[in-house]
Amino acid sequence: MNHVAARRSVGSALAITAKYPIIDEIPGGERALVRSGLFFDYHRIQQMFRKGMGLMRKHVFPLTVAICFSFSALALEPSTTPRSDWPQWRGPLSNGESPQGRPPTDWSETKNVKWKVEVPGNGLSTPIVWGDRVFLQTAIPTDRKSENADAPAADKPQEKENAEERPARGEGERRGDGERRGEGARREGRRRGGSEKPTNIYQFVVLAIDRNTGSRLWEQIVREEVPHEGSHEDGSLAPSSPITDGEHLYAYFGSRGLYCLDMNGKKIWEKDFGDMTTRNGFGEGSSPALHGDTLVINWDHEAGSFIVALDKKTGDEKWRVARDETTSWSTPVIVDAGGKAQVAANGANRIRGYDLSDGRLIWECAGMTQGIIPSPLIGDDLLFFTSDGRGSALLAVRYKEASGDITGTKAVAWVYDGTGTPYVASPLLYKDAIYFPDNSKAILSCVDAKTGKAHYVDQRLEEFQGVYASPVAADGRVYVASRDGKTAVIQAGPEFKLLTVNTLDDSFSASPAIAGAQLFLRGQKHLYCLQGG
Repeated sequence: MNHVAARRSVGSALAITAKYPIIDEIPGGERALVRSGLFFDYHRIQQMFRKGMGLMRKHVFPLTVAICFSFSALALEPSTTPRSDWPQWRGPLSNGESPQGRPPTDWSETKNVKWKVEVPGNGLSTPIVWGDRVFLQTAIPTDRKSENADAPAADKPQEKENAEERPARGEGERRGDGERRGEGARREGRRRGGSEKPTNIYQFVVLAIDRNTGSRLWEQIVREEVPHEGSHEDGSLAPSSPITDGEHLYAYFGSRGLYCLDMNGKKIWEKDFGDMTTRNGFGEGSSPALHGDTLVINWDHEAGSFIVALDKKTGDEKWRVARDETTSWSTPVIVDAGGKAQVAANGANRIRGYDLSDGRLIWECAGMTQGIIPSPLIGDDLLFFTSDGRGSALLAVRYKEASGDITGTKAVAWVYDGTGTPYVASPLLYKDAIYFPDNSKAILSCVDAKTGKAHYVDQRLEEFQGVYASPVAADGRVYVASRDGKTAVIQAGPEFKLLTVNTLDDSFSASPAIAGAQLFLRGQKHLYCLQGG
């Protein structure tokens, strides 16, 4: 970004800050800022005023915009372009897209690798990127055992029914259009067992890495303990992704707690929600959502599910609402609905929209299957929900007009009539099209986001060995990473066109992140930063 562009960007952000000092007052909210390219500068200006100039905002700030505009490039010139960060799970728009991303199209172990670093422990979280730093979470086993490691698990409610013997959530329930959905065939390789309960102490760690060099800036051990449960054999004890507003980092480890850190790793506050009891010991997986001053955590398990909102500054609860759901691994999203923020959460029993201010249920809809892992997608006027446990489901909701039980009403824009929706990966929304793998296989489909009609289906990625990572997109291309180290680069659009297949010496189950000209791939052993020459 040159100095002229920087002045214009910061000047526009200053003007918006003067008119809308509170982000929730901006028409369209954070999403509008991201699309306009002013998200980064708006937050930097807010931070500056919070650190000593807050009193000026009310009385003097509107008069200073012209003055500030003249030197804004020197005072606030951003180190990265406004939309070049990846601040959360699924990126700046919560849909897998990097609006200004320009990642490479081809790479190998000897080509376009800016840096490659070993990551200790095990984690499946997406790395997030803010400015010149990359953050990620991991769980590191130690050789130490707790004095109570061999004792029985703490007394807590357990799942009393065998998941294979009872009807699954969503089976036989109405779809969003009111039709009945039968049980789908079990897919190859879908369900294997959970791992045994650990007996050694684990360290739950947040890492900060220099975006330019790959060097480790700091690491913070937020907790050490013996986990009360294991995870799926392909899973991790650190599956959740952190989230940042540029001022603080929020690292969520599920049953090991939620932590607010400053950008240098200092712990500000922490919150413990107790221990989850997950179906079949498959572990945990949801990540936090953030809007304005509110963090949202979805806590679906086998022993009393709920969704909770917290003050991001203190960790104090704003509200908590019970949910009639069993274990899910989906991350909620927060959308602006005509100036009123909604929290949208996927669920096997019901998908739901809540009022962010007080947790009030605004709308709900049937239609999903068992096994809720994919996160919702945010479109301009639609929310998209999908699942693929014992059946396939994909539907779109007109959330701005939704109220009450919308099953079978016009508030459901469309219901996909095909199969092969994703089981583990979250879908990608890019240029009015939704991309997703079939179950966890290397078979890709593309659907029109406005109508739900298929552009193409069952397009096989030859010689790929399975897809857990969610697809991402930038610069007219879609990126699909696989568990055998391959990443397909596909031309975005209604016709399937494979551009390149790139291979690295690792296995990729964590979802990629795109920031500017860089693509970040977290493997089983390493974190790669890929950038063209």
